[in-house]
Amino acid sequence: MKLLKLALLIGLLPLFALGQTDSTTLTKVGDKLPEFSFEIEKGKTVKIGDYKGKLVLINFFATWCGPCNMELPLVQKQIWEKYKDHSKFAFFVFGREEGWEVLDPFKQKKGFTFPMLPDLNREIFKKFATQSIPRNVIADENGNIIYQSIGFSEKEFGEMLSFIDKRMKELSR
Repeated sequence: MKLLKLALLIGLLPLFALGQTDSTTLTKVGDKLPEFSFEIEKGKTVKIGDYKGKLVLINFFATWCGPCNMELPLVQKQIWEKYKDHSKFAFFVFGREEGWEVLDPFKQKKGFTFPMLPDLNREIFKKFATQSIPRNVIADENGNIIYQSIGFSEKEFGEMLSFIDKRMKELSR
């Protein structure tokens, strides 16, 4: 019996490493990505479901958030610049409670080239969590959540980067 419990615990360890133990998180690994629409550019709305068939990375941040401002330059260099032209990759950064008038100047000032999109009333964020940013969610090509993280640390970022690299290699076969 102890061996069975140990095997079960070891089998569950990767789930805890994927950041789904926090009480503010409303989704879990294995869930379908919640359906939502968003402005991909001013005046042009798309649905997240339009990106099925791709590995989708969603990041929630705010321009005033210190850890977010540490994470986003790494995202730009180590994820976006590596995969932005890959046909099986999509990346969306949502500014929690921030509109185009805040996001566009921030993006330009920081030199970011990835899609930085408004979530003015937390309409998207509240499908995933009640609080805490930065927050990353990765969905597979079938629209299933396969990774989640909260906050920023170099260790966690490295784990997420390795996870993305592995999945992108699999999708490129």
